[in-house]
Amino acid sequence: MGKKDKKSKSAEQKTRTAAKKEKKAVQKEKKGKTKESFDSDNEDVDLEAIRAEYERKQAQFLQVTESPCEPPSARSSATLIGSPSNSSLLLFGGEYFNGASATFFNDLFVYLIEKDEWRKVTSPNSPLPRSGHAWTRSTAGDVYLFGGEFSSAKQGQFYHYNDFWQLNPSSREWTRIESKKGPSARSGHRMTYFKHYIILFGGFQDTSQQTKYLQDLWIYDCHSYTWFNPILAPATQKPDARSSFSLHPHEAGATLYGGYSRVKATAVAGKQKKGGVQGTRSVLKPVVHQDTWFLRITLPASDAVAGTPPSVRWERRKKPVNSPNPTRAGATQVYHKGRGIAFGGVHDVEESEEGMDSEFFDTLLAWNIERNRFFQLALRRPRAVAKRQVDERSAKKGRGKLDEEELLRNLAALEANASVKITETTATQDDHPPEDDPKRVAKPSLFTMPHPRFNSQLAVKDDTLYIFGGTYEHRDREYTFDEMWAIDLGRLDGVQEIYKRELDDWYGSDDEDSVSGSDNDDESVDEDVEEEGPGGVPLPKHKSHDRIEDESTMVPEPPEVLESEISEMAVPDTRPHPRPFESLRDFFARTLMLWQEVVSDDLRKTDQSSGQSVKELRKHAFEQAETMWWDCREEVTALEDEHDEAGIGEVVSIAERNQDQGGAARRR
Repeated sequence: MGKKDKKSKSAEQKTRTAAKKEKKAVQKEKKGKTKESFDSDNEDVDLEAIRAEYERKQAQFLQVTESPCEPPSARSSATLIGSPSNSSLLLFGGEYFNGASATFFNDLFVYLIEKDEWRKVTSPNSPLPRSGHAWTRSTAGDVYLFGGEFSSAKQGQFYHYNDFWQLNPSSREWTRIESKKGPSARSGHRMTYFKHYIILFGGFQDTSQQTKYLQDLWIYDCHSYTWFNPILAPATQKPDARSSFSLHPHEAGATLYGGYSRVKATAVAGKQKKGGVQGTRSVLKPVVHQDTWFLRITLPASDAVAGTPPSVRWERRKKPVNSPNPTRAGATQVYHKGRGIAFGGVHDVEESEEGMDSEFFDTLLAWNIERNRFFQLALRRPRAVAKRQVDERSAKKGRGKLDEEELLRNLAALEANASVKITETTATQDDHPPEDDPKRVAKPSLFTMPHPRFNSQLAVKDDTLYIFGGTYEHRDREYTFDEMWAIDLGRLDGVQEIYKRELDDWYGSDDEDSVSGSDNDDESVDEDVEEEGPGGVPLPKHKSHDRIEDESTMVPEPPEVLESEISEMAVPDTRPHPRPFESLRDFFARTLMLWQEVVSDDLRKTDQSSGQSVKELRKHAFEQAETMWWDCREEVTALEDEHDEAGIGEVVSIAERNQDQGGAARRR
């Protein structure tokens, strides 16, 4: 029996090897046909003329149009954001590199979440093709975009933009904002909002011979339509130059975490000479930043002259607790309810003459900004336990009503000539009502994270995280994913596939071309055959053991004495906290009166208690309850997992339970 299994396994390996060699032969032939056209591309091109041609073609559109379309093609370094005006996502720009030629886009796509439809917007006035740009929403509901880069097909020449645009998310209309003064051309920067200001920091400029990283801060006043460049004192602390960092809004300014840059360093050059003298050379060393900064913004006085800029100050925070280990680049965060959500990333583990050996991740992390602490978000299968049982004290009273409701449902189904399907009522069924649209096809869901990658475009809309694209490298090949996924950040009950397409062919040089020779090396070829994931993308040989630094295993670092460091003293929090298995709605219903008291106390301290209606108080109370519910989400989730293992279905306060009982039960 063992010999038969061995023979069948050997035959299967030979079949796989033959199929792979045939596939490589087809790819090689296809590369040969297309290589001539790529080689004929002259790098001595005029980028200004190319961009002028784009402008000419764009001017042919007479008005803003929006039409149904297929999902966007594969691209990287695009921007994705949840629309401030409705339940949709906005995607703009990006680039695609197939190993021999780079293509840049200036398409504006709209994803209608409720309808599961994509729309393509054409406009006579929109930004030119670019990648590496940045955009952000404003408190007024508009979207602002700045900068980006464009290059020749073979990336021998680069052009960086310094234009500034405003997008109306409702009308899809672009407006270019002209200003005498503003940030220099760049890409890789980040933007966020505060009050009526737009904040821009960092980025880089690439001239193909040299890359310059930036550390300047710019603030745009949406009321006076003016850019400000706050000049800080020479001795004032500020973040180092960097790109690809995370910049989040804050009620008192903005917060900054991480980033990437390359700094000059000295390396040994060649072998040691006679006399003990060894040559050195200057190299650019990659640096993955892990520091955290707070940008404190103070508004001008109420009697200040119109157009007076706000005062700013950078304050360095401590290193976040449970920081991702090892460090990783390409994991820029998206803001959600006081947290920064990050997915994936890459860690370069070794550099040699053959190139860089990298480790890729598929981890979902949440950085709690106020607590300055990282949490790992793990997927959780839907609970299959029955819905919470009716207490014995009210079972008899409610059984008749439940039977009556079930009878009415059955009668209605019979009248409609529909079959009644009796199923067990579960908590997940109650949370997910049936869809009203019968035409909408159910999306497949997975209980594993998408393939490891870095530089994914992330956006959050209605507490759902959307992951678009991303890049994975294997040997000399880059895989740009042509897909989008969705994760409910409240339930974490799986990864929903929005769309997924096969990857295009790669026209660059990779190690696959070296697989040639006689048919006698089948065994050696088979050893190089690695496991492939969905879409034919190779999986890492060794699953990346992603880990979060634990406080018990962390080596204590010497405290930094910084005058501007934010004080993070532990203060007892007497506000109500959510319980395990308690939804936001239930939490607010249980603690409504307590939150209204908290809001009233805050208003009294600021002499604003008068003039607040009951509806306004309730609105502010819900905002604070929602903030608390999300702030405790990671700890509550951990408690829920512990209760599930112990067989505990819900947590009920004994005091509240006794309040519902009368007579002797209450006295006990």
